[in-house]
Amino acid sequence: MRMRVIATGGTIDKVYFDALSHYDVGDPQVEPLFKEANVTFEYIVESILQKDSLNMTDDDRALIRERVAAAPERLILITHGTDTMTATAERLADLPDKVIVLTGSMVPARFRQSDALFNLGCAVGALQLLPPGVFIAMNGQVYPAAKVKKNRAQSRFEAKE
Repeated sequence: MRMRVIATGGTIDKVYFDALSHYDVGDPQVEPLFKEANVTFEYIVESILQKDSLNMTDDDRALIRERVAAAPERLILITHGTDTMTATAERLADLPDKVIVLTGSMVPARFRQSDALFNLGCAVGALQLLPPGVFIAMNGQVYPAAKVKKNRAQSRFEAKE
């Protein structure tokens, strides 16, 4: 199995910036987390954006789609900010023959009590088992991307009603 990770930024990659609790998006944290977890599969990390998802534009989403479509790998993991993850997933819905899973975190990966490693592990497991399509893996659940929403008040993703 070979997987392509497309890093786009978001909280998972945020780093503490100043005394006013301001955070900036830093380098992708996927590779250090994979090394820490001692993964045994082949992967490549492609960093295409370093943005908070609230700052993503239609052009950014077009770039993500372009990079997913161009990837030779069938298994695509996208790390993404949680606020607009579903909007990006919509733009990927009609790409054939790819298993695409978007994930991220509510707390930066560099923080000790982050959900990043758990969400990444869930996403990697899902990639290996799911049929082609677009999915979101967050909070220990895997959803078809069109059937999930973020519940900001509860800091989790849940099925749309």
